[in-house]
Parts: sequence; structure tokens; C-alpha cells
Amino acid sequence: MSATLDFAIELMSKPSVTPEDAECQELIAARLAGHGFVAEYMQFAEVKNLWLRRGQQGPLVVFAGHTDVVPPGPLDAWKVRPFAPEVVDGMLYGRGAADMKGSLAAMTLACEQFVADHPDHQGSIALLLTADEEGPAINGTVKVVETLEARNEKIDYCLVGEPSSTNKVGDVIKYGRRGSMLAYLKVKGKQGHVAYPHLAANPIHLLAPALAELVAIEWDQGNDAFPPTSMQIANYQSGTGATNVIPGVADLQLSFRFCTESSPESLQQRFEAVLAKHQLDVEVRYEITGLPFLTDKGPLIEAVTQAVESVIGERPELSTAGGTSDGRFIAPTGAQVVELGPVNATIHQVNEHVRASDLDLLTQMYYQLLVGLLLPK
Repeated sequence: MSATLDFAIELMSKPSVTPEDAECQELIAARLAGHGFVAEYMQFAEVKNLWLRRGQQGPLVVFAGHTDVVPPGPLDAWKVRPFAPEVVDGMLYGRGAADMKGSLAAMTLACEQFVADHPDHQGSIALLLTADEEGPAINGTVKVVETLEARNEKIDYCLVGEPSSTNKVGDVIKYGRRGSMLAYLKVKGKQGHVAYPHLAANPIHLLAPALAELVAIEWDQGNDAFPPTSMQIANYQSGTGATNVIPGVADLQLSFRFCTESSPESLQQRFEAVLAKHQLDVEVRYEITGLPFLTDKGPLIEAVTQAVESVIGERPELSTAGGTSDGRFIAPTGAQVVELGPVNATIHQVNEHVRASDLDLLTQMYYQLLVGLLLPK
């Protein structure tokens, strides 16, 4: 086995179901301690975070990732025990293989090798690790970034190790993400007997015309970097469970994924205008979980593109597709942010796996990124 694969298996053997870290951060810190990386643990509530830095000069290149994983699901459906990873027919199986302990191992080994080869490199290297990415994400990367900003410790370039690839490692680089906003609705009617609808007001019926209008809205047309903004009904609860009772209240959760052509304020205004048009008795609450960001073409995109091309001989596609990542907390500081990681086909699934040899390719890509950003041209 390669050093990267061996370390990935060691990390994956730790049952770090969010928000647990299960000492993964200590393993990474110990591995890099002999290479000049200084560990600073940042605990916020129950969440452990790690800022691991080598050097004090700019530019500061950061690898960001998370040590927590989602629960494994039904154990009897796995080919291997989810926290006893194995290589089967060239594939590394286990929880976190793709999301994202494989990336963490590749980051660690890339940093280790780069510093050994180039101890007098320019700038600084850091790892920003959290155990709160798969959970509510309120005591993880966002709090670490706030701490760094408060002491004017500025990140110049950041690579997030999320599984960005589609068919083969390195074929897709994420250079931006859509924003995310949740809308919580409580629609009020009047409970009653189904046989006497004139004495009741069914909130589901009252909401239906407005909901049909909302679903049909074209919020924007997107742009060259982003697809159009979308709205999806994620949850809808109403009723007492009885077959002869008209409910008095309906609760909904709607999810907006929005591009840079829309803002939370513009979406909220249009959303509430439809509700007002239909004269609904409704309470609305919003939760903005991330704003859209886009990294302009520049040193980071050039370096990561060249790094991928030097390893696999193909130029990666730049994409903003997919969900959110912790890049949404780092980009607003002014840092250039991209995401590059393994193939994402099995993330969060039973039998999560990656091609074992891909972790070595990823290590080489991360190494070449450091070469491109921290060695003289």
C-alpha cells in the first residue's frame, strides 16, 4: 500500500460520526509536527477544530477539510465494516473514503513530501480542519475563520478537499457554489370536521394556489457560471392523523439554491409578494446557510488546473454544480477558493468507496498545487 492509502485507512478506522473527531485531528497534527507545522486546537461548544500552520509569511495556502463523517446506515448492507476499511478489487471501501478522509490523507502526505523536498519554500501552508461540516456547521469552519479574521490572519488561497470529481479524479474542479436559503412557513387555517367544511378553513387548500404559483416562478436565468436559481419543497407537514379532521395548520420547509443573479432579499420579496397576493394567514422565517461565491480566474485556478493536468494529462472542467461546502465561510474573507477531491459517486451511501490508486493521484495534484503557488517561477 502507498503511504497515502495507509494513512487514509488509519483515519477511516476512527468512528468520527459528526460532531465527533475521534482523534483524527491529533493523528494529522502528529504526522506533520516534525515538518514544522504548529497545531492550534480551537474548541467551540462540542466541536473540535484544528488550525495547523507552517510559516508566517505570505502568501498563505490553506487546505481545508472535515474529519467528521455521516452515520454509516444499516451495517448489514455494507461489504465491509464501515469503520474497518478494506481494499476490495482495487476499491477502498469504508465510511469517509470519498467524503473526505481520503482527501485528508492526500493533503497530509502532499504537505509532508513538499516540505521535505522544499524546506525553504516561499509563503506559508496551513490545514483548517473541523468536525462540524456534516452537522449544523455553526461551531466549525465558520468560527475558525472568525477567529483568524479577528487577528488579521488572512488566507490567500484555499483548496477544500470535498469530493468534486465526477467520473475520474481531477476531471472537475469546483470554483464556486450557489447560495442556500431555507424558508419555513406556518400557514394557519381553522380545524374542523371533514363533513362540515363550511365551518373550517383547510390550510392545505388555502396554500395550494400560492404554492402552484411559487413552483412555476422563474427566479432568474442563471449566468455563464451558475445554473438558474431553484426552489424545492423539502418538507410538508399537516393533519392530526385522523381521517375525519380538517387540519388547522400546515408547516412547510422550502429550500432555495440561488446563484449570483439573485440575493436573499430579492428572493424573499418575491416570495412574500405571492403569499400576500393570496391573502394567507402565514408566518415566515428564513435561514440563510450560505451565500454564493465565485473565484475569478487567477493564480489559484491557474495553479490547480496545471496541477491536475500535470498528473492526469487532461484539463479539468470548472463547475459550480452541487450543494454547499465550507468554502462558503472562507470565500467572503477575500480568499480565492476551489474544491478538488475524489469521485463523489458514493458519498453518504452504504458502501462508500473510491479507487485506491486515486488517492495517490490526488496527493500528486495537491503537491503540484503547492509547487505552483509557493516555488519561484
